[in-house]
Amino acid sequence: MRVIAERSKLPARCGAQPARRALLMVTYAAGLRVTELCSLQIGDIESDPDRMCIKVRGGKGGKDRYTLLSPVLLQTLRDYWRSYHPHTWLFPNMTGTGPICTTMAQRMYCAARDRAKLKHQGGIHTLRHCFATHLLESGGVDIHTIQRLLGHGHVSTTMRYFHLAQSKLTGTTSRLELLDTVLR
Repeated sequence: MRVIAERSKLPARCGAQPARRALLMVTYAAGLRVTELCSLQIGDIESDPDRMCIKVRGGKGGKDRYTLLSPVLLQTLRDYWRSYHPHTWLFPNMTGTGPICTTMAQRMYCAARDRAKLKHQGGIHTLRHCFATHLLESGGVDIHTIQRLLGHGHVSTTMRYFHLAQSKLTGTTSRLELLDTVLR
């Protein structure tokens, strides 16, 4: 679990590079695959107060879905937009003619990981892992909602993301204890 906690702090450790920070924050806060991240367009950010979501077009299996857009992420994206003024792609390539490539996004993650002096290896997909695990551990999001946010067709795929945390094991109340309180 320490690895997951460390990884989720990477976007904050990107220093004065708003593009890298925004890219990593979107990956973590929305639980995106690297290909989904790279293909995001400006119009995919739905910031109306009654919407607050990110449209993921053509995810794995060619499916579209919506995922979370938190107010903190929205502010980060607005700051990023004010600095860089991307036109079509949220994270354009160096020439601005297309989306950033997955290799470049992976390099940004690895550079931030190395700068943060994290010992464990792994790629940008780790941030997606962290997103799912943190939603589950927060106790407020059920497995089927997480499945939809991640774009999984089967709950068994979502279940592979979770490692039962020790706090979940020791903090779980036995159903027998609950029954005992009702019978008194």
